[in-house]
Amino acid sequence: MGRSGLYKSDVKQARDILLAQGKHPSVDAVRIALGNTGSKTTIHKYLRELQEGEGVDRKASISEVLQDLVERLAGQLQAEANEKLDEANVRHQEQTRAQAELIATLRTELAAITERLDQTNGALTQEQGAHASTREALHDLTVDHRAAEQRIVGLEERLHENEQHRQSLEQKHEHARQSLEHYRSSVKEQREQDQRRHEQQGQQLQAEMRQLQQSLVVRQEEVTRLNQEGVRLVSDLSHTRKALHDEQANNRQLVQRLETLQQAEHRAQVVQVHLAEQTALSERLVEQLNAAKAEGEGLSRKIREMELSLG
Repeated sequence: MGRSGLYKSDVKQARDILLAQGKHPSVDAVRIALGNTGSKTTIHKYLRELQEGEGVDRKASISEVLQDLVERLAGQLQAEANEKLDEANVRHQEQTRAQAELIATLRTELAAITERLDQTNGALTQEQGAHASTREALHDLTVDHRAAEQRIVGLEERLHENEQHRQSLEQKHEHARQSLEHYRSSVKEQREQDQRRHEQQGQQLQAEMRQLQQSLVVRQEEVTRLNQEGVRLVSDLSHTRKALHDEQANNRQLVQRLETLQQAEHRAQVVQVHLAEQTALSERLVEQLNAAKAEGEGLSRKIREMELSLG
């Protein structure tokens, strides 16, 4: 590197040393003698000034020296210019290659970002579709749940009606039993009276027998009607049980659908709990219906016993 504060005396001293050594005091030689410091332009200027101040006698030799110096300087300048040009070309090529690599990298990153953006948009679209499907499924499930609640309410009403009908049937059966007991007591008493007054009241006994036969026919018809009523009740209970079985199947399907949607919506879990409670309620209804059916069968057996007794 060139140093600051290079004086003309320094250049003169270095040139004189070179001349004393028998060397040509060129710009490069002087610069080397100065310790590779100083600007070549400044050294050349000081050498020219020193040469101009040495007198006319040395003009011829100085011209030769200057011509040689100029030629070498021109060659050196040309070489330095070529070197700098090569370095500039190399730097330009490196910059061009770096820019091309940067552009390629940016394009690759842009393509990757575009692809990720497309994937994100696709995933967003799918998620929106899945959310809409889940919302629709939850709506359908809510509608089904409400319909199931309405059906259960209807079944409970029918069960209540069946219970009332069963109680009414039991009351009728109790009345029939009491009538039958009264009839048996009357028949027994009448037979005793008939035995005591057999001869005297033969015709009256026959009239009473006809009346008893008519009463028996009426009782038989009533028993038959009660039997038919019991059969109809059993049929109603069978239909009710089948309806409850279908409702249980519907409830199980609802529970399965709720298990599928429980990760998507918290409200579905609440619906599942309600459906489980309704399933338990339906099972209790089935048990009550089975008990009512058993009571109906007991009534049927009692009716058959009454028929046998009447027979």
